Amino acid sequence: MADDWTSSIAAERMELDSEFNDRVEASSFSNQQWNLVMTAIELEIEDPGDPETARIVPDTSSLPTIMPELDRVEQQSMMGGAGGDGGGGGGSGGGGLLGGVKDALGLGSGGGDDERIGEAEQLAEQYCERLQEKLESSGRWEGVRRRAAGDPSE
Repeated sequence: MADDWTSSIAAERMELDSEFNDRVEASSFSNQQWNLVMTAIELEIEDPGDPETARIVPDTSSLPTIMPELDRVEQQSMMGGAGGDGGGGGGSGGGGLLGGVKDALGLGSGGGDDERIGEAEQLAEQYCERLQEKLESSGRWEGVRRRAAGDPSE
């Protein structure tokens, strides 16, 4: 049933994604990295049976598993390999071989992962709050909440 409510709000999410771009640009994430973050996050409705306390929340438990991929995306963009304008300078800079060895030994960007996960969690919370506001203002929140609670009379 949970997938039913999330698929029913696809239009609102697409609209919110473009509105949310300014927050992503103000963060340390590129658009491509944010897209990866959003694929790792599951949206849930906490307490869907209670109209007073129900709210959309992100399940961010999978974020640690995508941190290496976020690093790869960042390295590609620094090297101009992300299909952009090629202004990356041909591979100088970045982590390079030494960065790869550090990562393999567990000495790389591990400390930064906690900060990045925290930032991703914070952005995901803001995204969920804004999504719920959007659903409430359009009059769709009650039906979505009921659907998440398993009420077939949405």
